[in-house]
Amino acid sequence: MIPRYLVDVDLDSIPHIHTDVIVIGAGIAGLFTALRASENKKVLMITKKSLLDSNTRYAQGGIAAVISDEDSPEYHRQDTLIAGAGLCSPEAVDVLVHEGPAGVQDLIQMGTQFDLENGEFALTKEGAHSQRRILHSNGDATGAEIVRALSERTKQDPNIEIWDDHFVIDLITQDGECYGALVQKPGGQRVFVRGNATVLCSGGAGQLFRYTTNPDIATGDGIAIAHRAGAQIQDVEFIQFHPTALCYPGAPRFLISEAVRGEGAYLRNIKGERFMDRYHPQLELAPRDVVARAIVDEMENCKSTFVYIDITHESEELIKHRFPTIYEYCLNYGLDMSTDWIPVAPAAHYMMGGVKTDLHGETQVRRLFACGEVSSTGVHGANRLASNSLSEAIVFGRRIIERIQELPPLQGNIQIRAASEAPRTEIPNQAVVEKKLKLQKVMLRYAGLKRNARGLQKGHEELARQLSIFDSLMTKREEYEFANLLNVALLTTTAALAREESRGGHYREDFPDRDDTEWKKHIVFQRGEDRIEEWI
Repeated sequence: MIPRYLVDVDLDSIPHIHTDVIVIGAGIAGLFTALRASENKKVLMITKKSLLDSNTRYAQGGIAAVISDEDSPEYHRQDTLIAGAGLCSPEAVDVLVHEGPAGVQDLIQMGTQFDLENGEFALTKEGAHSQRRILHSNGDATGAEIVRALSERTKQDPNIEIWDDHFVIDLITQDGECYGALVQKPGGQRVFVRGNATVLCSGGAGQLFRYTTNPDIATGDGIAIAHRAGAQIQDVEFIQFHPTALCYPGAPRFLISEAVRGEGAYLRNIKGERFMDRYHPQLELAPRDVVARAIVDEMENCKSTFVYIDITHESEELIKHRFPTIYEYCLNYGLDMSTDWIPVAPAAHYMMGGVKTDLHGETQVRRLFACGEVSSTGVHGANRLASNSLSEAIVFGRRIIERIQELPPLQGNIQIRAASEAPRTEIPNQAVVEKKLKLQKVMLRYAGLKRNARGLQKGHEELARQLSIFDSLMTKREEYEFANLLNVALLTTTAALAREESRGGHYREDFPDRDDTEWKKHIVFQRGEDRIEEWI
């Protein structure tokens, strides 16, 4: 049983700090939301590492928005709905495609510099997009440029206080309303931060899997603390594996952007054969879930651990200009993109699901909002369209601040005392490391790109054996992170086992077909309630 709070809580015994808006997490969602809120509110921004550590920093491809006269919101809408495999919210997608361009203008005003060609935005095309609509920065370093611009502005903003290296253990709620967060400071002291509104911007949970493009901070904290606080969690069975992460001895699973294929790169198996024509009419530019499974099939058929991405037919000048970051990274491992085929394999990349919100980013817990990858707005459905994630963060970040401006002041005192019924025991130092590795192996083996009932059941049972962690005395970030990963992993395997079909980022070998008759619906979890199924 997962408890309401990870630790014993007595708010009367710890310091209280007050602010207008609490932003949990950095990245584009946290930075953008904090900056918009700070125009007339005091903001406390809490990050568990530094302001620069986030998934956004590693985003290469770009940000999707209708900028060109040859494009239209309707084209962008259709591309998003098709990629989402029937589970997108049409209303949320409409919001994204119509409000995305204004969000891009906000980023520019905040100092973001996008690449230009002849004075116009240099737009590229990525998988499953029908038009060139991807804005990018420094070729393939869009996320790093956005983080640079927004973090510089955030540090200079007198209305934003930044807490680096602080960990949010849990959200504090009473009668369905969020009062703020229980936070552990770097020295171990715990404080209660009370805010008129709390915004989760904590990213996804790529660390569920052994192989991921995400940094080590992506441990699903926001989803887990929201679940324990009573918010609804939706669509967590849909996990996007990026088709092309570097697969080379000694190298991390570094992302090889979708934009490389957008600029004409081929995928080849170890025999040197192009193979995407056997899987999808859009070839290398098919939706990510299709490409990722095709690569796994080729790896299995050829008994290999990777396939190749080949852009050697393009000029060295184009490759170095368009993909300087990827080019230099591969070169560090003796791989020259202009002359060598690059070995790649799928890696966990993005969670389509998360904390369920309305069209203004608000959850079912009053005064609690979610923005970015941690949220489930309905934009992505069962499979996210490339480069829609950064767009979603700014569009819904704008809307969250609109709603926060309407909130009346938070009234009343709150007294929370929660203690474990049994004495808590300490966790040996090495135990958490070993538990995390075991969890990652279980998830990759049984809840990865290909799933079936037997494997999911076995995986869920193995995960459930680790529930004793919640009875332990937790004092360290690594312990909280593992507890949060386990929380999210159990939700994910439960949803994946329940969904007896294949759709988007969820593929069942024992139910290989999409089934709109039985499964055109969301699986939703809420603490203390039976699983909810919501038809579209």
